[in-house]
Amino acid sequence: MLTLTQSISKIIKKAFNDAGYDENFGQVSISNRPDLCEFQCNGALMAAKQYHKAPIAIANEVAEKIEEGFFESVLVAPPGFINLKISSKALLKHVTGMFGDEKFGFETLGNNKKVIIDYGGANVAKPLHVGHLRPAIIGESIKRILEFDGYDAIGDVHLGDWGLQIGLIITELKRRQPGLPYFDESFTGEYPKEAPFTITDLEEIYPYASKYSKTDEQYRDEAKQATKLLQDGHRGFRAIWQHILDVSITDLKKNYDNLNVHFELWKKESDANVYIPEIIEDLKNRGLARTDQGALVVDVKEENDQKEMPPCILQKSDGAYLYASTDVATIYERKKLFDPAWIIYVVDKRQGLHFEQVFRTCRKAGIVSDDIKLTFLGNGTMNGEGGKPFKTRDGDVLRLEYLIKSIVDKVAERMADSDIPEEEKKKICDMVGLAAIKYGDLSNQATKDYVFDIDRFTSFDGNTGPYILYTLVRIKSLLQKLGIGDKFDCVSALDSNKGVSESEKKLWLTLAGFHDAMRKAADEIAPHKICTFIYETADQFNSFYHDNRIISQEDCEIKNRWTALLILVLGVVEKCVDMLGINVPDRM
Repeated sequence: MLTLTQSISKIIKKAFNDAGYDENFGQVSISNRPDLCEFQCNGALMAAKQYHKAPIAIANEVAEKIEEGFFESVLVAPPGFINLKISSKALLKHVTGMFGDEKFGFETLGNNKKVIIDYGGANVAKPLHVGHLRPAIIGESIKRILEFDGYDAIGDVHLGDWGLQIGLIITELKRRQPGLPYFDESFTGEYPKEAPFTITDLEEIYPYASKYSKTDEQYRDEAKQATKLLQDGHRGFRAIWQHILDVSITDLKKNYDNLNVHFELWKKESDANVYIPEIIEDLKNRGLARTDQGALVVDVKEENDQKEMPPCILQKSDGAYLYASTDVATIYERKKLFDPAWIIYVVDKRQGLHFEQVFRTCRKAGIVSDDIKLTFLGNGTMNGEGGKPFKTRDGDVLRLEYLIKSIVDKVAERMADSDIPEEEKKKICDMVGLAAIKYGDLSNQATKDYVFDIDRFTSFDGNTGPYILYTLVRIKSLLQKLGIGDKFDCVSALDSNKGVSESEKKLWLTLAGFHDAMRKAADEIAPHKICTFIYETADQFNSFYHDNRIISQEDCEIKNRWTALLILVLGVVEKCVDMLGINVPDRM
C-alpha cells in the first residue's frame, strides 16, 4: 500500500496539474511545525522560479483545486506554503490497509535478493568483550530489517581463527603438556576426540601466551613457526586447531544466543585461505599487483581521491598473508558460493581505510562486478562514564557477560518490589535487561560513539528499552481486560470517525508513519530510525491512554475503534522491537 505521505502527495500532485503546473511540485512531507499542520507542501516556492509567478499566488490556485473531503483543513501561508490537516475519516480509511497483513501493508523492495551481513568478528579462544557488542546487535538488527524488506538476508559470524593467536596457544600448550600426541612427530594414530582443554583453560592460556611473547623473542618466533606449520597443514597442529574451534564455537553460540543474536553462517577466516594463492597469481599475471620493497601490493588510488589512499598490501616480503588478503579472498568465496547482490560489513569504524582498500582491490580484480554492492558500516564505540572505554580494575577490556550481568542486576533492583514469583521475575529481568542494552545502543546512530549510562538505560521512564516494554505490557493487559477474541473485526471497527479526540488522531497518524520509518531504516540500513518510530508511537500511546478511559468507555462504536487501535499499536511495535532483536514479556 502507499504510505500516507504518498497518498497525500498523489492528491496534491493532481491539484498542481489541474491548476496548470507540473505535478512534480506537489510532493508532500510531514510538517516540522505540528502546531500549525500535519503535512506540508513547499512546491509553490520552487514552481515560482519556473513559472515566474509569486509563490503565494501559485499556492492559492493549487489550494482551490484540492478535492474536498480528504482534508480537515487546507491553509495557504506566506510566502507560499500549503498546510494540510487530514480528516479523521480519511486517516481511518488509510490505516485500514494496515490490518490483516503481517507486514502492515509495507511495500517490500528486496525481491529476495541475497545479502550477506558480516557482523560477528569474534576470535576463537577469546571471550566476547564489550567491543563485540555493537557489531553483533547492529548487524543482527540490520539482518532482520532487510529480511522484513524482502531480502534473503544471511548473517555470517566470520570468526578469526587463523592468525598468530592459534600459534601462541599451540606453543604454550606444548610447554605445559609436552607429552600430548599432537606434538609427537612419529604419532600416526587417531588423535583424541575430546579436547585437552576447556574454554576456561583457553581464556587463561591465550592472554598469558600473548603477554609472554612480548618479552621473549624466542617464544614469539616459536609461535610464528607454529602458526606457519598450522597453515601449511601440520597434522597435529590442525587437530589442536579443530579442538580450539569446537570448544570456542560451542561457547560463542551460547553467548550469542543469550544476546538473541543468531548467524546463518559460521564461516571462518581459514575458509577463504585456500583461495589466496590463486587470487595472487591471477593479479600478478594480469599486471594488477606489483612488488614494493619485497611486499606484493595492489595500487587502489583513484584520480578523484581527496585523501591519501595507500596501496593494498596482500603479501609481506616474507611470504606471509595479511588481513587484506584474507578479506579479499573472503569476498571471492562469498561470490563463488552465494553470488550475493550485496555484502555489508558491520565492524569498527576505525577499519574504514582497510575495507576501502579491500573493496577497491576486489573491483579492480573483477572479483565482484559493479552491480554487486559492497557496504562498510563502521560502528562507533560504546564507552563508560566520562566517555572512556569500559575497563576492568586491572585495565583489561570488560567481558561482555559482566556488562550484561550488571544491567540485569540493576533491572532486578528496580523490580524488587514486584509481587511476581521469583523464578518468573528472573526471566523478566533478563528480557528487560537485554532490552535496556539493545535499545540503549540501537537508538544511537550506528556510526556515532556514545556513553552507556546504566542508570538512564535501565529507567522505566523516557526513551529506554524498559519504557518501551512496559508500554507493550500495558497494552497486552488492556486487551486482556477487554476480552477480545480472535474473531474481532478491526476493519469494521474503523468504519467510524465518531468522537475522535486529538490524542487518538495523533496516535493513528504516528502508526501511519510506520511505512515511511521502515523505508528509511531499510534504505539507510539504520536501526535507530526504527527506535525513533518506536518511541514516538509509545509516547503517543501513553498520551492517548492518559486522556481516555478505555475500559470504562460506554459507547461501543468508540470502544471497538479504540480496541482496533490497541491491536494495531501492539502488532506494529512488537514487530519493530523484534527487528531490534528484543523480546517482549507478558507482564512486568
